[in-house]
Amino acid sequence: MMEQLFFFYFALVIAICSMLVVALRNPVYSALSLLIMFFHVAGLFVTLHAEFLAAVQIIVYAGAILVLYLFVVMLLNLKQDDRYHRQWPVAGVVGVTLIVEGVMLSLLKERAIPPAPADTATAVGGLGNTEALGDVLYSTYLFPFEVASLILLVAMIGAIVLAKRELLDPKES
Repeated sequence: MMEQLFFFYFALVIAICSMLVVALRNPVYSALSLLIMFFHVAGLFVTLHAEFLAAVQIIVYAGAILVLYLFVVMLLNLKQDDRYHRQWPVAGVVGVTLIVEGVMLSLLKERAIPPAPADTATAVGGLGNTEALGDVLYSTYLFPFEVASLILLVAMIGAIVLAKRELLDPKES
């Protein structure tokens, strides 16, 4: 019973903050709503006993991504953005569609989804969340993990080369 109350609290705050991220005209207030949403998503991960994902959610998204977003907002010196006022009808249609789909899925949930195992610790061989994730990541998915790291390295080197080229050879206007 208590888990359901926490879930509904986190879900309600996540839904409200997600709407505020899009609806607020001031980008700094939008970023603060995004921060609140990230923390509540981490709380939702904690209620699902996925502590590692909660920590990654806070460190990567609330820490790095949000700081990067705020840095860009402050660098561009944006005060207000008037691009959202014409999107309310489309947002209403999409919102009503998502609510109808959510109600339909909740009504059909008993027939479509088989029950989960009672004990998830035995399902992963007795390991904890982080140990099971590390074991699978560095054994089964080692090659895709290394390919992803190589792609990120190439992207970083490309960004440095492009930035350095603009510094050495600025185009005159």
